[in-house]
Amino acid sequence: MEGNTKVKILKDALELFSQNGYSGTSMSDIAAKVGITKAALYKHFSGKEEIFDRLLDIGEGYYEDKFGSRSRLPKIPESAEELMELSLKQIGFTLHDPDIVKFRKLFTIEQFRDKRMAELATKHFITGLEGMYSLIFERMMEKGVLKQADPNFLAFEYAAPITVMIHLCDRQPEHEAEALKRVRRHIECFILQYAVC
Repeated sequence: MEGNTKVKILKDALELFSQNGYSGTSMSDIAAKVGITKAALYKHFSGKEEIFDRLLDIGEGYYEDKFGSRSRLPKIPESAEELMELSLKQIGFTLHDPDIVKFRKLFTIEQFRDKRMAELATKHFITGLEGMYSLIFERMMEKGVLKQADPNFLAFEYAAPITVMIHLCDRQPEHEAEALKRVRRHIECFILQYAVC
């Protein structure tokens, strides 16, 4: 039973943090959302910071498992079609996984208030994606799927427009279909330019 309560606390805390930010959420808010007393909440976690830290650890592991990272690469595409498939799968996960959406909102809210959150936002919105794709592109070049080029620059060129479209979807979800068309077209143009025929 205690494990279930901890899971519920973390799930409800993520919901509140993604709506109100870290500083806008109190232990009382979390206890009320969970449906327990504040004293009972303190039996599970020493404070809001411990809840927050635990959520970030869980979120990082979950993201690496489902999306990939520089240290945990997804399967390297062996064709331009597989690159398209991988990218669209990752984009779909990013846009539709409910917990990842909440983490992205949390990073967006808190990036201007907290240095650690700014670093995490930069990692997830820019450097992590570029780092992972630079290795993917390097391996694709080794396999003869992509033309030889600077993999770091290719990763930047590839990831930046996709990230912009994801942010657009976060702000205006009604534009998702159009954003995904633009992303698909961007990937097609990238493939035309860099894939080995």
